[in-house]
Amino acid sequence: MSTLRLPGLVDAHVHLREPGYEYKEDFTTGTMAALAGGVTTVLDMPNTNPPTSTPARLADKARRAAAHAVCDVGLFVGATNTEGDAYLPVAPQACGLKIYVSDTFGSLRIDTLALMHRLFRTWATAADQHGYRMQGAEHGLGPITVHAEELMLPVCLALSQIYRVPLHIAHVSRRSEIELIRAAKERDIPVTCEVTPHHLFLSTADLPRLGARGDMRPRLATPDDVAALWENLDVVDIFATDHAPHTLAEKGIGVSEAPAAPPPGVPGLETMLPLLLTAAHAGRLTQEDIVARCADNPRRIYGLPAQPETWIEVDVDAEYELTDAALKTKVGWTPFAGQRVYGRVERVILRGVTVYAQGEVLATPGSGKVLFQESGD
Repeated sequence: MSTLRLPGLVDAHVHLREPGYEYKEDFTTGTMAALAGGVTTVLDMPNTNPPTSTPARLADKARRAAAHAVCDVGLFVGATNTEGDAYLPVAPQACGLKIYVSDTFGSLRIDTLALMHRLFRTWATAADQHGYRMQGAEHGLGPITVHAEELMLPVCLALSQIYRVPLHIAHVSRRSEIELIRAAKERDIPVTCEVTPHHLFLSTADLPRLGARGDMRPRLATPDDVAALWENLDVVDIFATDHAPHTLAEKGIGVSEAPAAPPPGVPGLETMLPLLLTAAHAGRLTQEDIVARCADNPRRIYGLPAQPETWIEVDVDAEYELTDAALKTKVGWTPFAGQRVYGRVERVILRGVTVYAQGEVLATPGSGKVLFQESGD
């Protein structure tokens, strides 16, 4: 057994489903899954029901997280086509603004250029008052984070350049996108990006085997796209899971009648670290690569406060098979079931307290902090 000590990881892109979809996940089960994966901070997306797009809804979600989370949680606010920028009065209490311009449904879909201009402009104006948040800062605004694929990506890059707004591109999956981001960085456009483990380790070649378990947004890309992500790893700032749990029944698995439109998305909080450590075992990554993209960079990009006396202990020599049954996530499945990996999380210490050990979550619901809600966070 070879024990590696790493800082508590950050997953900068999760969907904990509360409020509105607690049958899939909630703040307790989702943050329990985070601890099992060595993650001590998660940033939660706004596409709940109702969406986190107003001060009252952000306050409600913060109360829920404060009562039930077992790791630290940051909350995004979301732009909608019905409420516009209603979130602005509480923008400093969010970890960032999420804008969906590709593959989403309902009021969160932003599909006009005029509204896109307004959202970037008003966020930039608010930042003139508050500043942009730097790592550990108590005040300021986080970046604009976008789900923007293919032709929508250059639109967002242009708006970022026009308004000088820090832009973060979520779950990049294609060669054309990562190469465009590289070119933008070379031109000093203030852009960062993330890649998910499922887009690094799965491709369209896996779809016949995975079926509905392989349906997510962005969709799995071609083997050439996956190769491009690895070739341009120096451009990738963050590894994040886009943990998006749905029940197997919703996916049409194990039911007599499959739904007409199964929801896209896959869980990922508990499998990210072992997948990345397995890549490190094979020489495709280094441990330093993992720490930079799963701890240092997300804390810098989103201005996250430090977690004193916090670390995780991992048996990097442990080889085992990922299974559905071992997961803490409420939906209890992973597209990586059956894959052999290296690296098992043995212990998680959060602010000096052992919160996870030997497969068991020891933290009390409500012991996690909700970030940016009070000065001094």
